[in-house]
Amino acid sequence: MGKENKTNAMRKLDSMKIPYKEHYYTDSGAVAGVDVAKALGENPDQVFKTLVTESKSGNHYVFLVPVAEELDLKKAAAAVGEKSVSMLKSKELLGLTGYIHGGCSPIGMKKFFRTTIHSSAKDCTTIFCSGGKIGFQIELTLDDLAKVIRFELADIIAAHH
Repeated sequence: MGKENKTNAMRKLDSMKIPYKEHYYTDSGAVAGVDVAKALGENPDQVFKTLVTESKSGNHYVFLVPVAEELDLKKAAAAVGEKSVSMLKSKELLGLTGYIHGGCSPIGMKKFFRTTIHSSAKDCTTIFCSGGKIGFQIELTLDDLAKVIRFELADIIAAHH
């Protein structure tokens, strides 16, 4: 893969010499996270989607949750000490993060936003997250991810009824 095809996320990892594995699923037609996990033959519990939210005060927060789960906005707000947070509109994503909807990586955004990852991540040997492009994922350990971005772990997913 040529350097010019690298995403910001990959360039950042490369520059810090952090090991990661690349996974592509361009031809599978997979869009929803669970389908992506299936396409990669991976356990969906290890594949995290990156969600960008904003608070009334105008702060932005990034949350990573397993693809089969839903972000609980109340728990998410509590985790970052806000009264409430709401999902960022897709059209605002690129200007804010440099990534498009469906290809948003927690690594290499234009600006770093406070990031919270669902606590189940600590039970995974490695986690998968977007590599900064649709159809592209990176796999790395939580310890390695911690060298690139600061994050907290919290219970931020909706309970199953």
